[in-house]
Amino acid sequence: MIGRSVAAAGIAIIVIALAWKPLLSSQDMSTNYYLIETRLGNMVVMLYDDTPLHRDNFRKLVEEQFYDSTTFHRIIAGFMIQGGDPNSRDDDPMNDGQGGPGYTIPAEFNQELLHRRGALAAARQGDNVNPEKRSSGSQFYIVHGSPLDSTRLSTVEQEIRNLYPSFSYSDADLEHYQSVGGAPFLDMQYTVFGELVEGHDVLDAIAGVDTPKKFGRGGPLADRPLEPVVMSIRPLPDYTPDHAQ
Repeated sequence: MIGRSVAAAGIAIIVIALAWKPLLSSQDMSTNYYLIETRLGNMVVMLYDDTPLHRDNFRKLVEEQFYDSTTFHRIIAGFMIQGGDPNSRDDDPMNDGQGGPGYTIPAEFNQELLHRRGALAAARQGDNVNPEKRSSGSQFYIVHGSPLDSTRLSTVEQEIRNLYPSFSYSDADLEHYQSVGGAPFLDMQYTVFGELVEGHDVLDAIAGVDTPKKFGRGGPLADRPLEPVVMSIRPLPDYTPDHAQ
């Protein structure tokens, strides 16, 4: 799972090989902007050129319609919404979060690409089985996040410096995390490869759906929506940054 501390961060993934047929043109796939459609509204994400392995993999999976009819299977308000698992199509909720396309992706950490609210990042297995912090081949999450105080941010920054001595947050980073929010405890632990540019209200709506945890129930399905949030993703070849919010 994606944890709430650096030490606990991780998601259990069992790789499964799947075959899909490309249906979109190369022109469609040259864009970095993608529309995520759900019953609660639409979101637009922008992929980063600074993470080319993750960018190209996401493009490939969209071209193959890999994500269509999968769900956001794990939702934690104030933290993140997670999806992209092909297992979420079947009738077995216990295997959600364990699927993928049959491969992983090398980490592409970047000190400038942080887990701010709206960050698009790759899920992965935990450090105990994945010391290289390789990303899932398909599962991703969008940070919902919540503000953190300066004391907590200072602690997080020091934890990251223990691994990456040159790391430091800028004043703008600190202000954003304190006022807007995010999940800084995942910085330099999970690869951020894009961001939400439209549909922050939809992110809020998805993060706010009912889950067993909301009703005081625990267990392995505590963060699974009671009503599925199904997605489809398509490229936006004519989209320009001028549309970004």
